[in-house]
Amino acid sequence: MAALGRPGTSVRWLRESVAGLVRGAPEHAGAEQAGTAGQRAASSGANQLDLGSFNECVVIESVRLAGSTTRGEIAHRTGLTQQSVSRIARSLIDRGILVEDAQRRATSGKPRTPVRLCGTAAHALGLHIDPEVLTAVVIDLDGAIVCTATRPVDAGTGPSESVAQIVALAREALEKAQGAVPEEGFLGIGVAVPGPVDIASGTVLGPPLMSAWNDLPLLYLLKDHFPCPVTIEKDSLAAAAGERWIGRDRRARDFAYLYLGTGVGSGLYLNGDLYRGVSANAGEFGQLCAISLGRTAPDGRPAMVPECNPPSSVPEFATRAGLRPSLAARGSTAAYQEVARAAAAGDAAAAAALREVAGAVGRGALGLVDLLDIDLIVLGGPFFTEDTAAFYLEEIHRVVNEFPTARRLRRVEVEPSVLSAEAAAVGAASTIFHATFTPRLRPRG
Repeated sequence: MAALGRPGTSVRWLRESVAGLVRGAPEHAGAEQAGTAGQRAASSGANQLDLGSFNECVVIESVRLAGSTTRGEIAHRTGLTQQSVSRIARSLIDRGILVEDAQRRATSGKPRTPVRLCGTAAHALGLHIDPEVLTAVVIDLDGAIVCTATRPVDAGTGPSESVAQIVALAREALEKAQGAVPEEGFLGIGVAVPGPVDIASGTVLGPPLMSAWNDLPLLYLLKDHFPCPVTIEKDSLAAAAGERWIGRDRRARDFAYLYLGTGVGSGLYLNGDLYRGVSANAGEFGQLCAISLGRTAPDGRPAMVPECNPPSSVPEFATRAGLRPSLAARGSTAAYQEVARAAAAGDAAAAAALREVAGAVGRGALGLVDLLDIDLIVLGGPFFTEDTAAFYLEEIHRVVNEFPTARRLRRVEVEPSVLSAEAAAVGAASTIFHATFTPRLRPRG
């Protein structure tokens, strides 16, 4: 894995995409080989859709959601023929993507042999860039974390130094993973950043709390250091992708993910896919909260809502409600954690501060529920902690079920994320898996 950090070193991974293998790229081909094979097939113009790769993805998704399932069950769920499923499953087993489990006894006929994803068949690195901390994780195909590395960051740090810190952290994580992650199964690096972001060019356009990052061509700069696929995604969208991937059948439905970080964002999973919007910046939650709360700035635009920055607003509200601060620094992560501990221990002022923030976030969530007609809200992120979870879950659940227009027709569930505090980093890594293995109709050209 150390080779990934050396410029000019050729890196091989499992495949650029499932489609690359079906169109004739050899298994475990390098980027250049797989890309050439894909270009040759795309230029033929014979089909607008690559149905072979689509069906492979359908089988992988069915297995992933079930955890362990038989070929007959896959055929029943997907509508593919038993022969097609058997052929695709054998190919995926031969390539190490699926493995067979112990046989199940059948009521009639031969015993059935279930298959499941091989977690060690593929790995990805996820990076999360936050105004206060950088996080790197390496995860396997099952979403298990192989290793984690973090380092604090100053939001005012210049672009050159920031990129150097990110590169160093990524290399540190890859070094930690050495031995557990074979190069032939490493798919790439996903990067989660605060929005807005120009996904096409990989440029961070000006996150509100990181002014030094305005118009930073991050993707271009990182590709200079890592000769493997690198993608960039908004942090809240990355968290939603990770929730879908790792949540398996628990998240096999439409949902909105509310990401409580240094700022509150939302990620939407709709109609079986991550919803990015026209510019891939869907989920700007702060403005929705401002509109729901009727707050406008002097120039008429939606105001910056303090409740949508929990590490800053919770300590401030707690102090205002009478909590005597022994806080290290107002607005810091340490201050937020201290208020959270006080609330969990029964302090009324701390609890009131959390409920005030949760209520404002709930009003924004109510807008999502009414607009999208969804019945699941997932809460996660670094400031959705064990001490604060009950306050957020209870208050947001109350708001989104008491006030929706169609409240008589559906009950909205509000659930904690299946992801850890490193939700955005894990999500960033899982976007690599999502792009590679999730079935979708991919137009060529």
